[in-house]
Amino acid sequence: MRALATAGALGVPQRRRSGRTRVRGRDDGKRLGAEELGADLGERATLVQFSSAFCAPCRATRRVLGEVAGLVPGVAHVEIDAEAHLDLVRRLDILKTPTVLVLDADGGVVRRAAGLPRKADVIAALGEVL
Repeated sequence: MRALATAGALGVPQRRRSGRTRVRGRDDGKRLGAEELGADLGERATLVQFSSAFCAPCRATRRVLGEVAGLVPGVAHVEIDAEAHLDLVRRLDILKTPTVLVLDADGGVVRRAAGLPRKADVIAALGEVL
């Protein structure tokens, strides 16, 4: 019983943080280019999603980011298979999938979110970039 209470107490804050974006000071100046992403950067911003093959939240994240990219002109959505790009995952400190990075027009990492993001949070993060 004590183990269940401990797991619940630790799990609630983690669940609340999941999917929330956070600012990391432009992620220490990290930049991504078209060659690293395997696709062109968006004209105004790029939503980069790190996914894995058997990740159910990754499919939902793909849908949310695709909708946002379709709504906001100049925004591209790029999905990267984390398992196939381990060097990039390590360099960017990606610890779980899905992880979403919001890049500015120059490829600078401005925001990141781990877990399934809400559509409103993605649009708000883009509002700061645009």
